[in-house]
Amino acid sequence: MNAKRTAILLAVVFVAYAVLLGWRGVLLIGTGDPVAVVLGIAVLIIPLLGAYLVWRELQFGRRTEVLARELETSGGLPVDDLPRRPSGRIDRAAADEAFGKYKAEAEAAPGDWRVWFRLSTAYDAAGDRKRARETMRAAISQHDQTS
Repeated sequence: MNAKRTAILLAVVFVAYAVLLGWRGVLLIGTGDPVAVVLGIAVLIIPLLGAYLVWRELQFGRRTEVLARELETSGGLPVDDLPRRPSGRIDRAAADEAFGKYKAEAEAAPGDWRVWFRLSTAYDAAGDRKRARETMRAAISQHDQTS
């Protein structure tokens, strides 16, 4: 729940920032000076691009949460029982060992979104955030196809 509150707070802060930045863009365009107008248009594009990126991330989080709830209901959510270092981070060797199990599951059932979700959590535990996100996108896509 803490992550959700943080995401909402960051989205609200971004909206405030985008409004202020957008207003500056409007003011620049209003000067009529060709250079200022071009800069004003560029300043207006930045908040639009940012809004799209924020929306996309919030959608990713929402859809991941839906899959997690569905897996939890069916009892298929992976248990977070990996040993941790004193800092609280997961022990890398233990994460790598658990990863093999989830990878084998995904290879055995490539059309099942549940195994891709679990593989994504294994990538995340192993510290490979890029592959974790790619794999979670694959799980979301497969879930959407089966729903």
